[in-house]
Amino acid sequence: MNRKFVSQFLVASSIGIGGYFIGQQAERKKNLPAIQSESRVLIAANQSSHKLKPLPGLPIFGTVSAAVPAPTSKDYAVEKQRRIGQIMQYGFPGFDNIRSFDDYVLSYDRRNRVAHWVFEHLTAETVRKNDAVDRSKCDFVEDESIHAFFRSTNADYRRSGFDRGHLAAAGNHKHSQLHIEETFRLSNMAPQVGKGFNRDAWNNLERYVRKLTKTYTNVYVCTGPLYLPKVEGDGKKYVKYQVIGDNNVAVPTHFYKIIVAETPDHKLEMEAYVMPNQVIADETPLQVFQVPPESVERAAGLLFFDRLNRKQLTKINGKKV
Repeated sequence: MNRKFVSQFLVASSIGIGGYFIGQQAERKKNLPAIQSESRVLIAANQSSHKLKPLPGLPIFGTVSAAVPAPTSKDYAVEKQRRIGQIMQYGFPGFDNIRSFDDYVLSYDRRNRVAHWVFEHLTAETVRKNDAVDRSKCDFVEDESIHAFFRSTNADYRRSGFDRGHLAAAGNHKHSQLHIEETFRLSNMAPQVGKGFNRDAWNNLERYVRKLTKTYTNVYVCTGPLYLPKVEGDGKKYVKYQVIGDNNVAVPTHFYKIIVAETPDHKLEMEAYVMPNQVIADETPLQVFQVPPESVERAAGLLFFDRLNRKQLTKINGKKV
């Protein structure tokens, strides 16, 4: 009895599915002239856009785009694979539009034209002052590995009232001129309040992170934007944020940094910070902005350092676990 029922069900399902696809095909033929016309418009629009640079996949994930042209030598490819594995050894928060630069890794939010997150690995060697590296030679440039429909431009920031704020800080990448120049791609930027935030409080946090390399062997940093809700006059919560430029680049309400630092005896400590994108008084200590790491994960919709067992941590925000 059961076999007969299953057989009848499969036959009926096949007829239904087959009928659906036959109907879809007939509908396509009916609408073919309109579809062809629309396709010609889209093709023309794409041809008028800047061509994307040909990109290889990440060495460990073949479907994930990297941010530089294909390596010209086997040694370069091996070194890049090693460096990416080093930066991301404690896990990826997500796999949306990954871009792997020579010294940091980024996940890009095409809707908001701002990164979801940026990952860095810092040591005393990589942040040490290098006379051969000149920041003044760096220019803010569009990230041509991102489709023109979704990338931000310098024109978006012009007269917006916001700075092009680094997520992967330029000062963290002094090992070579190439490394610091790559931090000036606009995919690594987010609109930040200038005086009182980007040039002051946020800069203080960046400098604090670099200073950690004097105490810790390895410092892993994840940085990104947040768009947090706020209670309005009607008592309801809303997520509201400004956009700038013709490309509607989102202005985050807050920014986060989550840090994992490794001691010389291989113990791990974590710190998490969230700062509002607004003028912050100079005398405000950084500890005011410390938050539980899981609160950032909930707000961002991401799991940071997911390959790291939290039981391995000896301290969180300076307090013993």
